[in-house]
Amino acid sequence: MTQAKHSNRSNSPSSPLILGIDASRAARARRTGTETYSLELIKALAGLSNHELRLRLYTPHPPQHTDWPDAAHVETRVIPWPRMWTHLRLAAELQQNPPHHLFVPAHVVPFYCPVPAVVTVHDLGYKYYPAAHRPFDRWYLDWTTRRHTRVARHIVADSLATKRDLIDFYHGDPDRIHVIYLGRNENLAPVDDLTRMTQAKTKYGITKDYLLYLGTLHPRKNLVRLIEAFHVAQAQLPPSLKLVIAGQKGWLYDEIFARVQHLHLSDRVIFPGFVDDADKPALLSGALAYVFPSLYEGFGLPVLEAMACQTPVLTSTVSSLPEVAGDAALLIDPHSHENIAAGIVRLVNDDALRHDLIKKGLAQLEKFSWDRAAQQILETLTS
Repeated sequence: MTQAKHSNRSNSPSSPLILGIDASRAARARRTGTETYSLELIKALAGLSNHELRLRLYTPHPPQHTDWPDAAHVETRVIPWPRMWTHLRLAAELQQNPPHHLFVPAHVVPFYCPVPAVVTVHDLGYKYYPAAHRPFDRWYLDWTTRRHTRVARHIVADSLATKRDLIDFYHGDPDRIHVIYLGRNENLAPVDDLTRMTQAKTKYGITKDYLLYLGTLHPRKNLVRLIEAFHVAQAQLPPSLKLVIAGQKGWLYDEIFARVQHLHLSDRVIFPGFVDDADKPALLSGALAYVFPSLYEGFGLPVLEAMACQTPVLTSTVSSLPEVAGDAALLIDPHSHENIAAGIVRLVNDDALRHDLIKKGLAQLEKFSWDRAAQQILETLTS
């Protein structure tokens, strides 16, 4: 089945454009990068909407957020279904009550889609690091991305790196692939309240100075090599300094915990688990540095989150990360634990460098805005 090539919008000048959005990821209570992207874009699109543009949000369960957009021009349609919600229930809804366009910010286009679709492709990391994904996940990502490249009217790529990958791996049409950078959370700010910071640290078992990784635990985040680098660097670091690896377990994470045991680092590496959104600013602000030596990122939103909390950043020279970080982070080769270790030592021991990166980070943040991203999405939809 193929996707319709033309909008079904009425020619009447008074007829509003109805933009359907797959909000299934945005409605989740726990959010990682793609869920955050989806929710923030929906909120920004709601802010840009008016009597000429209506949003219709589709989700299999009621949204679990207090900041879900609530306005006359925003309609939330909760359409429950036990499994294959996208390809069965959402597809049926689109057939019965079609919007003019469908935007899929963090999921997949339904197998049958009777309206023009725009879909965001966040990254193609599974092509570079297939072993970091379970076999079925790898197959599904490859199948859906290949299909998106073929059937979507337009594709939104988080970065130039992702656009290049879509062209190289799937022969995507460059004119249909639009690079639209993510925004930054403008409410995220450094926490200077020591009581609040201490409460957050205590909640997650942190009592000393620390380096922070905050994100999902899976192989592509390069956490095994980060642990090895911390082991190499520890002789040149304050003995009380901890490495905090925070976030929910993703997949293939057993080796991460095993490497800590093997290197006898149990007293220096802390795994606090999932961190509530409300606690992220305090944990980021309290860290000596944010360490993010990822092997591949479609964008790298955590880099901006750390910069917003005035925390110096160490990140990788690969994929989209140099685009996002600019000159406001210490860039390292993520394939070398010795290079990561050298970066950690330099960042911890050089006060002037940390202050310089914080200053540059605040300037770098100005390049990223959810409102700007939403406006570019609308221009893409209607082009």
